[in-house]
Amino acid sequence: MQLKDEIAEVTAEMESMDFSEDSKNNPKTKQMSIGRKKFNMDPKKGIEYLIENGLLQNTPEDVAQFLYKGEGLNKTAIGEYLGERNDFNVNVLKAFVNLHEFSDMILVQALRQFLWSFRLPGEAQKIDRMMECFAERYCELNPGVFQTNDTCYVLSFAIIMLNTSLHNPSVKEKPSVDRFIMMNKGINDGGDLPPALLTSLYESIKKEPFKIPEDDGNDLMHTFFNPDKEGWLWKQGGRYKSWKRRWFILNDNCLYYFEYTTDKEPRGIIPLENIQVLDGKLDKNRPNSFELVSNNNEIIKACKTDSEGKVVEGKHSYYRMSAATPEEKEEWMRCIKASINEHPFYDMLVARRKKATHNVTK
Repeated sequence: MQLKDEIAEVTAEMESMDFSEDSKNNPKTKQMSIGRKKFNMDPKKGIEYLIENGLLQNTPEDVAQFLYKGEGLNKTAIGEYLGERNDFNVNVLKAFVNLHEFSDMILVQALRQFLWSFRLPGEAQKIDRMMECFAERYCELNPGVFQTNDTCYVLSFAIIMLNTSLHNPSVKEKPSVDRFIMMNKGINDGGDLPPALLTSLYESIKKEPFKIPEDDGNDLMHTFFNPDKEGWLWKQGGRYKSWKRRWFILNDNCLYYFEYTTDKEPRGIIPLENIQVLDGKLDKNRPNSFELVSNNNEIIKACKTDSEGKVVEGKHSYYRMSAATPEEKEEWMRCIKASINEHPFYDMLVARRKKATHNVTK
């Protein structure tokens, strides 16, 4: 894709830049720097490069140590690598989790440490593997706190979701501590967890939200690492109904659009919340159009940059886009609908909760 090609060119230029005197005199230092940059662009290729040049041993334990130290590494890339499903990556994940020391920590403290060491990826299967390893490690180091690993797993997700509910401005109805306790009834192998424990977890998150690790380097590259979809679309203006070609990126339940693929900042951001995708009205000039409209006929919560570069709130009740071909239009509509409807935790949480509460019905 064009954006990825341009980022690759920038990376090549970075690799050809002059290094410090120490780096020039030490080829291994130069190779390590290149390896880190390669990892941040493509984690698999970065690890392969470091192993091929003798900077890492080809063992899960050595790779895990490299990721755990995290020096110069993008935490989104770390999360992507740890989430891969092949045997080597799964073993790296287990070794990585085992480097964390969770002994005598309450669950929320352990989660703070764990979630600071990388960024959770968006795919449900990857999150499932990571949180399962976390729960297993926590229960191993803190025997007797929970009846099963599944209890720890379900409660960990409940805490992460509580963090979002309490601290995301778009969530208007904040859950109470009583509601949090009610939501977690029966998850301790069919029994209830002590209300005092759940209350302390609730108060900890309410007082201090999880810190999301900031990534170093090229923010554009990291923000749009492995997007769900990207490409050119025509977008109709709001005040003036002219059509302009924009580069769109779909990622993390948001639709971003740029004037050029080389722009460092998007011209606009459309969060895909309370939105539906509709087939565009028949228009002989725009036959491949589609619309984003609010579910409740309100203004869509979005922002854009004005002619002076200031960020302003969007005033759109709908957005209208047009693709080059019918096939592209259908693909964009499908991907956007999937992003809107995607709740990566829901299905696996339902299954795990059923398992954790199985004794309730006995």
